[in-house]
Amino acid sequence: MNEALFCIENLRVAYPHHGDEEPRWAIDGVSFTLQPGERMGLVGESGCGKSTLGRAAMRLLPSSSQIEGRVTFQGRSVFDMTPEQLRKFRGEAVSLVFQDPMTRLDPLMSIGNHCLETLKAHSPQLSSKQAKEKAIATLEKVKIPANRWHQYPHEFSGGMRQRVAIALALLLNPKLIVADEPTTSLDVTVSAQILQELTRLCSEENMALLLISHDLAMVAEYCDRIGVMYYGKMVEMGSSKAVFQQPQHEYTQSLLKAALHIQTVDETTGDLGLGTGENTSQSPIPNRQSRIANPESPIPNRQSPILRVLELKQHYTLEPNIVERLLKRQNQTIKAVDGINLELYPGEILGLVGESGCGKSTLSRTILQLVRPTAGKVEFLGQDLTHLSRQEMRVSRRQIQMVFQDPHACLNPAMTVGQSIADPLLIHNLADQAKAKQEVLSMLEKVGLKPPSVYYERYPSDLSGGQQQRVAIARALITRPKLLICDEPVSMLDASVQSQVLDLMLQLKEEFELTYLFITHDLWLARFLCDRIAVMNSGKIVEIGSTKQIFGNPQHPYTKTLLAAAPLLARA
Repeated sequence: MNEALFCIENLRVAYPHHGDEEPRWAIDGVSFTLQPGERMGLVGESGCGKSTLGRAAMRLLPSSSQIEGRVTFQGRSVFDMTPEQLRKFRGEAVSLVFQDPMTRLDPLMSIGNHCLETLKAHSPQLSSKQAKEKAIATLEKVKIPANRWHQYPHEFSGGMRQRVAIALALLLNPKLIVADEPTTSLDVTVSAQILQELTRLCSEENMALLLISHDLAMVAEYCDRIGVMYYGKMVEMGSSKAVFQQPQHEYTQSLLKAALHIQTVDETTGDLGLGTGENTSQSPIPNRQSRIANPESPIPNRQSPILRVLELKQHYTLEPNIVERLLKRQNQTIKAVDGINLELYPGEILGLVGESGCGKSTLSRTILQLVRPTAGKVEFLGQDLTHLSRQEMRVSRRQIQMVFQDPHACLNPAMTVGQSIADPLLIHNLADQAKAKQEVLSMLEKVGLKPPSVYYERYPSDLSGGQQQRVAIARALITRPKLLICDEPVSMLDASVQSQVLDLMLQLKEEFELTYLFITHDLWLARFLCDRIAVMNSGKIVEIGSTKQIFGNPQHPYTKTLLAAAPLLARA
């Protein structure tokens, strides 16, 4: 039998704690092996220890962490490697794709320099020309064109930054890739392309893949074997087919039930989001059809729109560098948003879907006037936001709040969770300190961060990615806005927690008469939650209509491509 490529034996990890406290094991007695060329998926809710396991594989845990057990790569102990051995091990033997690409990318370095730095550090024999050719070819594999070579991370969308991080992991042809939520920020078409590329590399280069994800359909489609983690323990392990067809552990069964609930269509009625043959009264999310007076109508509420976008444009200019100026090359214009017309009606949920880099997030920021538009108008409650002063816009933002795609980037690391959520209340003079604390504790309870008194005092760095996202949602909801713009609000959450958060959003929608602009790349989530869907491609809305119409009879070729690429658990 071949020697295992990667082996974890009875691993236990506890993060730094006060001396008089018992250690809380983030990983508790986990064991498994990976063979060359094998693809293993690791699933579980946020905070269960998945990311900790990935960092343990590369010895990236804090030095003060308490670690027991053994991690070996090709028979060598990872924990016994010298600093020089570790430097070669990271990247050449094992590469890690982080959940948050901004923790991997230097904001002061261009995308091209990121690639060249990696290649020069590990492959000094390559000439500058060879290194650049290899880097451009790798970037093109993840659909980053060569004309973006000189741009910086902040000039990329979240999904495009994630693609750059994946390219950096592939540059050195490692023997094992540990991918921690590698497609969280990506649309279904790019996700499929990247995972197909990773699958091909696993077969051709005998490279192993440890895919950490909460996307059960994706894991089922691309992995040979699946491990399910719950509270730091591996509660179930087996082949993909066995785990998904006959789950043994209660937690695995609950994950599958939540995921299938979102994806299933009742074929007898055509209702969206209702599992066939299930007792829907026990469903974690209310029946979306009960929220719409006339499901066949593309507009659930025919009064005046709460938000109207008219011929909105957001163009960016790429200036040539010194060499390109000498060659007399002209400026390039990126049309991130190019003539958008959109109406959002009170009480509805409008979904905005499309590939990463198509302009979804730019559109949301332009609506909020976080960036001023190149042309066009944004009317909210009849008021043209594009002509407001900064102070007037600040007042209006109490009524329009946003849940950003990347919670790590929008939470101040120097502020506690309680301070971050209370901040909007204090800025808008909606509460004093005492009242603000009570409202924050109540909101923490609603978004599932329990006990709230404990999370109130924590810092963002103490939380998992999914927990940070819940803090961001709580902060957006705390001012009780009329319109909530949600930019991938549940992309980092597992299926069961997604259900809880979506349930919360629907409850608050009814209670406070909220309207949602819901930006997502998860088509099944959009189908489940949204009344209408707008499909965006290359800065334009190419199709818009009722959810039933978009999924049942798509008209545009791009919409059909998106639907064909979406992984479906039922057919995985």
